[in-house]
Amino acid sequence: MPSTITVGLDGSPESLAAAEWAAREAILRDLPLRLVNASEWQAPAYAAASGLDIPPVPRDPQHSSARRLLDDVRACITGRHPDLRVEVEDIDGLPVSALLRAAEDAELLVLGSRGLGKVAGFLLGSVSLAVLAGCERPVVLVRSAQPEWQARAEEDPAGTRPAGTDRHDVVLGLDLSHPHDKLLEFAFDAASRRAAPLRVVHGWTLPPYSYGGDLVPELDDDLARQVRRELSTALRPWREKFPDVEVSPQTTVGGAGPHLVDASHDAALVVVGRRTRRSAVGTHIGPVTQALLHHAAAPVAVVPHD
Repeated sequence: MPSTITVGLDGSPESLAAAEWAAREAILRDLPLRLVNASEWQAPAYAAASGLDIPPVPRDPQHSSARRLLDDVRACITGRHPDLRVEVEDIDGLPVSALLRAAEDAELLVLGSRGLGKVAGFLLGSVSLAVLAGCERPVVLVRSAQPEWQARAEEDPAGTRPAGTDRHDVVLGLDLSHPHDKLLEFAFDAASRRAAPLRVVHGWTLPPYSYGGDLVPELDDDLARQVRRELSTALRPWREKFPDVEVSPQTTVGGAGPHLVDASHDAALVVVGRRTRRSAVGTHIGPVTQALLHHAAAPVAVVPHD
């Protein structure tokens, strides 16, 4: 099977927004779009008060409903992007395992994500979080409500102008202790395809003896210059490989999470990494990525790496 941009659909507004984002990404990458719906039929785990068994819901209607969803979304997308090849597939199995299998043949997996409510909430649902933690392909999470500037940028029904070409940044959160090539290549490639600037954010921590720089400000200045040099060194080969990308490095004292969240409000895409872990314990998502995923306004790409 050729590589695809694959999007998981469940009929929610978030998944429909993810499908539209994925369609535009497929156009940018000149790849087919694959729409998948994953659900597993289960008989009810209870009995009637009369003691008689309740007949299980037939499986066929469930698949028919999934097929209608897939066909309706495909018709909508091909109406907006007539030259895009769109495939659909109703996958048997529990959603998490089915989506992970679907991602194996994809260049990119795209999922919808809930925004943070006024009182409480999570950008990630349980399925999205589990898929993100276990997927070995890049995963993009898309919210249903987009910033006003992004909605204006996507008013091109023919899909001839890619989202992000209004010069809004692609933002990369980079940990200099693990500046993995997969992450850097993904971010530079995303910026290049969108003809967008790349803003690279790296957060670093002052040593405990600095006390905010009051005791040894000269040493703190030296440390700051050293961090900037290290960031410049890490970016140099990628600037040479992608000379068309305008790069804006930014080093910040403290965690990068809040800075990435702020940057997401006018970004085309935010890119972060996730170290691949084989342990079955934990979500396998670092604190910076976790904070971003819960509060980001823009689509977030999570790139797994060793």
